[in-house]
Amino acid sequence: MELRIVHLYYNLMNTYGDDGNVICLKKRALWRGIEPKIKGVTLGDQIDPDWADIYFFGGGQDKQQIAVSKDLVKVNSKLLKETARGGAVIFSICGGYQLLGHYYKPHQGPELKGVGLIDVTTLAGSRRMIQNVVLAINPLLEIAGKHKTLVGFENHSGKTFLGRDATPLGEVILGGGNNGEDKTEGAFQGNVFGCYLHGSCLPKNPHFADFLIQKALKRRYGIIELKNLDDDLEWQAHEAILEKFAPNYLRE
Repeated sequence: MELRIVHLYYNLMNTYGDDGNVICLKKRALWRGIEPKIKGVTLGDQIDPDWADIYFFGGGQDKQQIAVSKDLVKVNSKLLKETARGGAVIFSICGGYQLLGHYYKPHQGPELKGVGLIDVTTLAGSRRMIQNVVLAINPLLEIAGKHKTLVGFENHSGKTFLGRDATPLGEVILGGGNNGEDKTEGAFQGNVFGCYLHGSCLPKNPHFADFLIQKALKRRYGIIELKNLDDDLEWQAHEAILEKFAPNYLRE
């Protein structure tokens, strides 16, 4: 089997170690005897909606988001919608998450048009949220794992609000989350996922990484039971954050 990965705008949307998510997907495939194939897409490139199993879309600052938004409008927004309808998984962080929504409105200048794959909108806020984040996973996702939490590090001033068609990835235990107001963090809609978890997200959340891999492989291979891996180090990283910031969840 192969796991085909596309890193969207890899040289522009890649803040706070976000490319570690691609490395994590690659390694967790290799350790199971699944061959990872990785392609990078940047400005002027056109994605092939039939090729990839999973897309990763990282974070970036306003300057980069302006360029990427303009590029998406040309052709890739339409192609991302096509590939999502075809069963591909899309996982996004921060700026990528914002651009998968309807729009991002910065402090100055016009709205940056998004793809519209997740029913969310984002407005520039006056307060920057910079801190560790712990969230209780939405039980609708049925993510199996040692803990029912996700951990990461947020650094954003954008405030994301969910529409009726988007579902929160989880409930905030620690941190600002989507907007610092409603205790939600991240969102998902079909096979499209977004959140504010930098750090990188997936290495510290192996259960979520495997959840995404399994969904991605389903597109071409059907339901696959993934071989268990020795995730002792990954869970130590996860639990170090729980121990410091959410000890009650560590004892559950």
